[in-house]
Amino acid sequence: MAIIKPFRAVRPIRDKVSLVASRSYQSYTEEERNSRMNYNPYSFLHIVNPGYKYQKEISGEERYQLVRNRYLEFIEEETFIKDEDTCYYVYKIINREQESFCGIIAAASADDYATNVIKKHEDTLTNRETTFKEYLKTVGFNAEPVLLTYPDNDTIKNVIGTIIEERAEYEFTTTNRETHYVWKVTDQKQITRIQQAFQSIETIYIADGHHRTSSSFLLAQDLASSNPQHQGTENYNFFMSYLIPESDLKIYEFNRLIKDLNGFSKEEFLIQLDPWFRIENRGIEVYKPSKPHHFSMYLDGEFYSLYLRKTNYEFKNALEELDAQILYTIILDPLLGIKDLRNDSRIEYSHGKEDIVLVKSKIDQGEFKVGFGLFPATVDQMKNIADQGLTMPPKSTYIEPKLRSGITIYEFGDF
Repeated sequence: MAIIKPFRAVRPIRDKVSLVASRSYQSYTEEERNSRMNYNPYSFLHIVNPGYKYQKEISGEERYQLVRNRYLEFIEEETFIKDEDTCYYVYKIINREQESFCGIIAAASADDYATNVIKKHEDTLTNRETTFKEYLKTVGFNAEPVLLTYPDNDTIKNVIGTIIEERAEYEFTTTNRETHYVWKVTDQKQITRIQQAFQSIETIYIADGHHRTSSSFLLAQDLASSNPQHQGTENYNFFMSYLIPESDLKIYEFNRLIKDLNGFSKEEFLIQLDPWFRIENRGIEVYKPSKPHHFSMYLDGEFYSLYLRKTNYEFKNALEELDAQILYTIILDPLLGIKDLRNDSRIEYSHGKEDIVLVKSKIDQGEFKVGFGLFPATVDQMKNIADQGLTMPPKSTYIEPKLRSGITIYEFGDF
């Protein structure tokens, strides 16, 4: 039974929302960030990059405190307002490919994460969890929702369908041609129907935002232990999430680029692959896998298709059926000597929204020696791996939608 609560969001006034909203901080290059902050005083980037104001790199607790200060300035200047009533927020995105994503921004329970009502499919890094927990503890707010997905539900779908017939609170288009809509859900009957519908759902899955979720759970534990009047209903026991039905989730692959063949010649490497794959040389024809357990490889100016020989590879669990795991088990670890997929400098990743030609061009330019293309994982694979208590290798999925920061903000600190 999932606990999904409405909350009072802090959010931009209507005429400033398109100026405030920003992509995730890490998705910009330094040049892009500076350009946006130079010409847009309302960008949320000014809050999360407070050192820009002083032309100085600031880190650690000093940065966290300045983030909080910039946030308070946006409130004092009335760029941000806080809703008087608890609400759900229906959020719809139509991307440049005219794909539509529609879900609900709400507060999800940290306890549900602890009890596996909210399930994960990726491992998290302890240092990142702790760092972000300390950041949250100082700033007292969260501005980037965790992406959660749930089984398609007719009740939620019908309520959302009614809500989006009305005029949106926000409607704006970004420079990458995405159109964003947000509706406030204030009708108590609609709120109750949504809340009860989620209570009937046994399991919700993290699609994107594993570190943010785990950090929010650690924060809840930390603040509860220091609060003698802790009751379990405080805002810090929840974290802001964007919940969309599984049918709306879009999963792309991450392709792998490797800098060398670990001492093998091209011919030796192909011979090492032969026991595991049926190999076809595709020449200069651009090849992308068309189904699971098929891989593409670009090496020495030519594409190859690699079809897994299933007689030699045994599927013992859901993880071993995942193409990213197959590639790691057969090629990356034993042949190329890449054991640490997060930190090995010999491997880089290119997500599937970027054309396979990008992989080809980086290899042709000599940056890398070989590239591998994968078929995207499915929602069912992601769920099966989570249900079995397993975790995917790093960079197994690139998931959309990607939300903008600063459109709804969840406060759990004292302001």
